[in-house]
Amino acid sequence: MEIEDSKRKVYKNEIDMTTGPILRKMLIFAIPVVFSGLLQFFFNAADVMVVGRFAGDEALAAVGVSASPTQLIVNILIGMGTGVNVVVARAFGEGREKEISQAVHTSVLLSIIGGICVGIVGITFSKKLLLAMGTDKEVLPLAKAYLDIIFMGTPIMAIYNFGAAILRARGDTKRPLVYLAFAGAINVALNLYFVIALSLGVKGVAMSTVISQILSAYLVIRCLRREQGAFKLELKKLALTRTKVKPILMIGIPTGIQGMLFSVSNMAVQSSINTFGKIFMAGSSAASSIEAFTYISMDGFSQSAVSFTSQNIGAGKNERVPQILKISTICTTVTGLVMGLASFFLGRRLLGIYTVNPSVIDAGMVRLLYISAPYFICGVMTVVASVIRGMGYSVIPTITTLVGVCGFRIAWLWAVARLPQTRTIAWVYSAYPVTWLITALALYMYFRYVYSKNKKMRELNEAVQPV
Repeated sequence: MEIEDSKRKVYKNEIDMTTGPILRKMLIFAIPVVFSGLLQFFFNAADVMVVGRFAGDEALAAVGVSASPTQLIVNILIGMGTGVNVVVARAFGEGREKEISQAVHTSVLLSIIGGICVGIVGITFSKKLLLAMGTDKEVLPLAKAYLDIIFMGTPIMAIYNFGAAILRARGDTKRPLVYLAFAGAINVALNLYFVIALSLGVKGVAMSTVISQILSAYLVIRCLRREQGAFKLELKKLALTRTKVKPILMIGIPTGIQGMLFSVSNMAVQSSINTFGKIFMAGSSAASSIEAFTYISMDGFSQSAVSFTSQNIGAGKNERVPQILKISTICTTVTGLVMGLASFFLGRRLLGIYTVNPSVIDAGMVRLLYISAPYFICGVMTVVASVIRGMGYSVIPTITTLVGVCGFRIAWLWAVARLPQTRTIAWVYSAYPVTWLITALALYMYFRYVYSKNKKMRELNEAVQPV
C-alpha cells in the first residue's frame, strides 16, 4: 500500500506519531489523558460525597450499589472507544482523507446506535441485576431510579467517548480534557443545587451526571463540526461503512467484554476479602481508592500505546512498533513504581484521610504492600495488550487476559488462598501481582509472535513486487 506522506493534510492540534522521537510526543499525548482520568475520579468522588452528606445513608447506599452496573456500561463504551481509536488512527496514519472521513462518520453514528441499544438493555434489566446483587429492599427503589436515569443518558455518554476517541486518534488530547473539566465543574454545581436546594436525592445526582454528559457531548460534536478536511463532521454524511464498522466491533467488543469480566473477577476477590471481617473490608476499600491514582496515571501511557501503534501501522512504519512498546513500557513502569511506592510509604497518612481507626489503617497498609507497590506490573500488562490491539489484534489478547487475570485469579482464590496454612489476607491480595505477571509474559510472547509473523509477510510482499 502506497502511503502519501507528502500529501497528507496537517491538522491543528495533531501529533504526528509516525516521525521523529517517540518519548517527547508520547508525554505530550499522555499527560492530558492522565489529568482527564484524575478529573473524572474527583468528580465521581464529589457525587458520592454530596449524596452521602446531604441525602442520607440510603441514598449513599443506592449510589454505591449502582457502581458495579454503571461500571459495566462504562467498560463497554471504553472498549468500543478503543476500536474507534484504532480505526481512525490507522486511517490517519495512512494519510487517506476518504478513509478518515468514513471512520469519523461511522464512529459517530455507531455511538448513537450502540448507546441506545445499551441503554435499553440497561433499563430493562437494571432491577433484575440489582436483585441478583442482593440489594436491600429499602435501597432498591432508589438504586433503580438512579440507574434508569443513568441508562437513559447512555447514548450521550457514548457520543462523548467516541468523539474523544476520534480526537485522540490524531493526538489531540488537550481539547477532550478541557471539555471534561468544564462539564465536570457543571456536574458538581448541579449536584449541590439538585440535592441541597431541590432535595432530589439520588435522582438529582443522576440528572446532574446526564446533563454534564450532554454538555461534554455537545462540545466534542461542535469541535468535530468545526474541523476542516476529513475530520469535519457533516450530519448528512453519517453512515455505517462496512469496512469501518467491522474492525471497530472486532476490536471494541472483546475489549469491552474484557472490562466487564474484570469486574466479575474483582467481585470474587472482594468476596474473599469480606470473609475476613469489616475491618479488612474498610481497609481494602480505602486502599483501593488510593490505588486509583496510580492506575489512572499509568493508563495514560496504555492509551498512548494504542494511538501511536495504530498510526504507525497505518503509515506502514511497522518497524517503530517495538520502540513504541519499549518506551511506553518504561514510562508505565517508572510511573507505576513512583506512584505505587509513594502510596505505600505515605500510606498511613493517606489512609488517615479516610479513617481514624488504627486497625483499619493497618488493614489498608497490607493491601498497599501487596497491590499498590507492585502495581507497575499491571501497567506493563495493559501496555502490551494496548500495542497488540493497536496492531489490529483484539480477540487473542482478550482471551489471554481473561484466562491469565480472571481465570488464574479465581483459581488462586480457590486453590491457594483457601488452604489452612495460606488462608490470610496477604495470600488473597497476592492473587493480583501473580496474575498480572503471568498475563504480561503471555501477552509479550504473543506480541513477539504477531510482530515476527507480520514482518515476514511484509518481506514476502516486497520480494514479489514488480521492479
